[in-house]
Amino acid sequence: MNAAKRREIFLRLQAANPHPATELEYRTPFELLVAVILSAQATDKSVNLATHELFPVAHTPRKMLDLGEAGLREYVQRIGLYQTKAKHIIEMCRMLLELHGSEVPQTREALEALPGVGRKTANVILNTAFGQPTIAVDTHIFRVSNRTGLAPGKTVLAVEQKLMKVVPDAFKQDAHHWLILHGRYVCTARKPKCRECIISDLCEYKDKVF
Repeated sequence: MNAAKRREIFLRLQAANPHPATELEYRTPFELLVAVILSAQATDKSVNLATHELFPVAHTPRKMLDLGEAGLREYVQRIGLYQTKAKHIIEMCRMLLELHGSEVPQTREALEALPGVGRKTANVILNTAFGQPTIAVDTHIFRVSNRTGLAPGKTVLAVEQKLMKVVPDAFKQDAHHWLILHGRYVCTARKPKCRECIISDLCEYKDKVF
């Protein structure tokens, strides 16, 4: 795919959704971090249902730590892998208090050193909480990037590196949200909605569904 076509894709996505945002509900970087950890292999809807009850009770590292692992499990037990996630979040809160003055760090290295935080989660926090032009590649973005020809790659890291190279700087801040929403609602896994797609004529997928 050439640069002109890539630019047109993002121009159209921007025109359709000028101010894209995560569907996770949060008010602070800490709440976003907790929500993103909980969202692994879970829907944003299920996470929002849990955090709607959790955050009024524990919205800081100290309050979450005081809640304890058993207490946290009560709020997140309907989310997949909730026991492991609860353990990671409590350990993460302890590290935030001991090493970062209760604040969420703003560097990739410090974020990835936290329990339950991998590269994708770190990218989400850097982008969404702190406004850095990172692109977190999840299953939706991986699929869209490969299927359309926008940024093909065999691994998540390869796709991320390709996107960072080929996405025009003007669109990098919001590219993550545009692509994830496109993959979630239009370029779906089983049957892409090519008839509804605003970039179908630019897409290089050979098996379009009309």
